[in-house]
Amino acid sequence: MQSLRFMVFTLKGLNKMSSASPKKQCADFLSIGTHDGTFHCDEVFACWMLKQLPRFKNASIIRTRDNAKLSQCSIVVDVGGVYDPEKNKFDHHQRTFSGTMKSLGNMKWETKLSSAGLIYLHMGKEVISEITSLPQNDVIVSRLYEKLYEKFVEEIDAVDNGIDQYEGSHPKYQVTTTLSSRVAGLNPAWNDSNQDATSGFYKALDMVGLEFLDRIHYYKDAWLPARKIVEDAIDERYSIDESGEVIVFHQSGCPWKEHLFDIEIEKSIVPNIKFVLYQDQNHNWRVQSVPERLGSFENRLSLCESWRGLRDDILSSTSGIPGCIFVHASGFIGGNKTYEGALQMAKHTLKA
Repeated sequence: MQSLRFMVFTLKGLNKMSSASPKKQCADFLSIGTHDGTFHCDEVFACWMLKQLPRFKNASIIRTRDNAKLSQCSIVVDVGGVYDPEKNKFDHHQRTFSGTMKSLGNMKWETKLSSAGLIYLHMGKEVISEITSLPQNDVIVSRLYEKLYEKFVEEIDAVDNGIDQYEGSHPKYQVTTTLSSRVAGLNPAWNDSNQDATSGFYKALDMVGLEFLDRIHYYKDAWLPARKIVEDAIDERYSIDESGEVIVFHQSGCPWKEHLFDIEIEKSIVPNIKFVLYQDQNHNWRVQSVPERLGSFENRLSLCESWRGLRDDILSSTSGIPGCIFVHASGFIGGNKTYEGALQMAKHTLKA
């Protein structure tokens, strides 16, 4: 008798489930909606970012242009013609959309956002927090958020929106990954007998995700520690030379240029820094000119013209500084056997 009542209860439950509307059944499971057909880097990366968040970790990705199906999805990216973060709609194709990190996020970048940029704008810090296990309000998360937009996401936004990199002599954005073209190459060829892009989409998802993880770990574990070294050297500059225009790194191999320019702006450094001293792999010392700007071959101040292209004893005799090894023909860098000698090369040039 008891088993009979259990069977009746079970059958009633099954009947109740089978009679539920399709919309109700779909709503019980989280899903990420995006367009089908040819895929692009922006929606691939947008979907990957969403899958890093606990609430979307197990969400299915629905690739369709059927508005009825999209309306049942928990969040929709790169399709649908609507940008409304409160409704989880993140498309950028509509004529009325012109959002940038500057206009929507009060940041400096003016490149029109793609679906990747939109998800990054609203959820990027949360994604970084999940990956690094740091609180969203941690200063490291904020620094990574800005750097990864500039060095990773902005390129995706620009390429998807068809924005030329150059309009004049200076680039509008940096190309650092060429991910957009590599993702495009995973779509079926025009004459493939099977035009189903599903397998290629998931290959692209893995590729983009692995590359983003690589960059986030590089910036967290190598780039940010270098910033601390540069900042400390800048803070100590007046103990090196009274001009405040020479800094010293006591750890070789530190990537310094980008950090130096950023910190100079942040701290309103005046006068700006002209020379950087550091040891090379042979434990000799280098004195290197600071370029006018990142990527420039023009220097703020090159080493003395009369030294350029000279080496060893001839250079030491000409400069009056013992231990000289070389000065590059362009004057952007020189070498000395000792720290004191390298510092004298910088000081002499400053006073020349």
